[in-house]
Amino acid sequence: MSDLTKDPTTVSNLGVAMFTVSDQDAALAFYTEKLGFELRADISFGENGDMRWLEVAPPGSTARLALNPPMNSTPGGSAIGVETNDVRGEHARLSAIGGIDLDPEPMTPPGAPLMFALRDPDGNHIYVVEPAPEG
Repeated sequence: MSDLTKDPTTVSNLGVAMFTVSDQDAALAFYTEKLGFELRADISFGENGDMRWLEVAPPGSTARLALNPPMNSTPGGSAIGVETNDVRGEHARLSAIGGIDLDPEPMTPPGAPLMFALRDPDGNHIYVVEPAPEG
């Protein structure tokens, strides 16, 4: 008989991170029009189809970001990290677009890679990070 407490996980992928947002349409516009993410899913569900599952992702990403209305709390307060090989270039691109609450410049905190943070209109944090070197 197998000891399930010692078996390795069967989880193989980070599929969906979830942010709570106050307005799904406004969040969709922010992520697709400002950040350049793609719409991956926009599905009505529930007994009367009155609920909405909305997902966006950076082009080419297998992980997605679900934009959910508040259930038992206020929107905001979540965080994710996204990776780019050109942190400074992405910061310059987002700065040129305007209307995005982002750090004034990328930084390298002690022991961490080059990064900057931005906040969506609901206060969710997105950390744009240079990937760790492989090795």
